[in-house]
Amino acid sequence: MGEKDLLSKDPYAACALCPRRCGARRAQGRSGRCGMTSELRVARSALHFWEEPPISGEAGSGTIFFSGCPLGCVYCQNHEISGGGFGLPVTTARLAEMMLELQGAGALNINLVTALHFAPQVREAVALAREAGLGLPIVCNTSGYELPEVVRALAGTVDVWLTDFKYASSSLAGELSAAPDYPDAAASALAAMLEGVAAAGGRALGDDGRMLRGVIVRHLVLPGHVDDTCAVLDRVWEIAGNGADLSLMNQYTPNDRCRREGGELARGVTEEEYELALCHADDLGFERIWWQEGGTVSESFVPAFDATGVRGPELGASRS
Repeated sequence: MGEKDLLSKDPYAACALCPRRCGARRAQGRSGRCGMTSELRVARSALHFWEEPPISGEAGSGTIFFSGCPLGCVYCQNHEISGGGFGLPVTTARLAEMMLELQGAGALNINLVTALHFAPQVREAVALAREAGLGLPIVCNTSGYELPEVVRALAGTVDVWLTDFKYASSSLAGELSAAPDYPDAAASALAAMLEGVAAAGGRALGDDGRMLRGVIVRHLVLPGHVDDTCAVLDRVWEIAGNGADLSLMNQYTPNDRCRREGGELARGVTEEEYELALCHADDLGFERIWWQEGGTVSESFVPAFDATGVRGPELGASRS
């Protein structure tokens, strides 16, 4: 099946939209490994001010949080929506209108968070919104656990890839995200993202500093695992070099599960661990590095998942 067919010909009949290729009959109401059927569900649509400066700027990023996630990391801070199922059902037409509402609110871009298990509707909604006057860059904010075929199928839809690269170790990826194939999957997806951006003309910024086109690779430093962080940086450098911006985050905060279970993940990242990561990135030669100053707490970066901005009149005819 070709890349376009992956999104356009019965994509939910036997789902293969992420590396798990779980084969769930989502069109028949069966949940995939992402926890979702083919019913599009959104938990929040609002301006968000805590992304990297080229994404949020001062005006804010028009961020839409989708329900469900193919990974299920044990330390997830968005567990209400990633695994808890919170969110409201919306049509594709309503999703398109949310994008236009965010543009009207002054957003710098449309930021789609953990969206690609709904990739067919996302592509259609962006097309609808553009037809109705959307002129903002589309940011895809992803765990990095994506198929390169899906990334390529969205080349004309997504302008900026804001992608995680969580692990270099297959065993650590298996332990913390039940995805031992994560390192290779993320590497293949990142290569496809870089290819798409290069084909579209390469990294581009607006006069106001917002990213119009490009790739930002995010990595959350995990307590007790700075060795894997350095291995991640090695791999990202090998794939991307300075073709991508790098965002190194120290905002890890243990959730209730991690506090209960104890061990390294029950604490925060030390200054020494974070400094080791930053120094390694410098030594490799990354020229554009975003970092976080002082002690940050990830809970302060997590918005209230209360369906803000999800309800509203639809744009045009209903589409599923």
